[in-house]
Amino acid sequence: MKILKYLKIINLFLIKFIFILFLAPNVLFAAGDTIDIPKNDWSFSGLFGTFDRSAQQRGLQVYKEVCSGCHGMRLIAYRNLKALGYNDAEVKAFAADNEITDGPNDDGEMFERPARPSDKFASPYPNEQAARVANGGAYPPDLSLIVKARVGGADYIHALLSGYRDAPKSKNVPDGMYYNIYYPGNLIGMPQPLYEEGVDYADGTKATEEQMSKDVSAFLAWASEPELEERKKLGISVICFLLVLTILSYFAMKQIWAPIKRRNQNIS
Repeated sequence: MKILKYLKIINLFLIKFIFILFLAPNVLFAAGDTIDIPKNDWSFSGLFGTFDRSAQQRGLQVYKEVCSGCHGMRLIAYRNLKALGYNDAEVKAFAADNEITDGPNDDGEMFERPARPSDKFASPYPNEQAARVANGGAYPPDLSLIVKARVGGADYIHALLSGYRDAPKSKNVPDGMYYNIYYPGNLIGMPQPLYEEGVDYADGTKATEEQMSKDVSAFLAWASEPELEERKKLGISVICFLLVLTILSYFAMKQIWAPIKRRNQNIS
């Protein structure tokens, strides 16, 4: 009887573990107002989904050439880009294109230097106040965790970037605001960032507004959850282990209860 009790405890523990591993991250998206946005078939969706390195590299290019002028990514280090398929030399060269404020030096002064792979992504502004002044009082959000922080995740980011339209005549759009069909209230302070051929993709892909929107959304999905693939691999291993354990538990139960069942049959 004690063996059965222990097996039940193990099964319950594993079931809870799988819930936390797979369902808990998605539950975070359930909070807040819901937005009716188009769904996309992302390569990283589903139990066996993985990141598309080509799309992420293109998305990084969109971020660098378009988004980084206003939005930082303070939780991502340049060396993390190796996960996207870049080698050490490429990461070092990418980092060196950015200036980092460091110090103080021997004279007690701050100074600028080229970024190193160990540095976090350079911020486009020296401080929050400067960011607000440059954006009419609005503070551009950091994009490190933006996919996890928005209801709908990558679908929402993609929809928002491709949702700019001319406002209907009945809609009053104040100065400094823009009409977006996927933004709550339809009025957003961020101007349309993506236009056809807005970047010249290194791999030759045609840079349509839709393509750029999907690519940068895929890149930001990786930035928000770089451990996604490892988590899924672990989850699959746990599920396989749970299935084997369940089968063994079943046969163990049959073996334990078999003498009791035969004894009851003899008594009857």
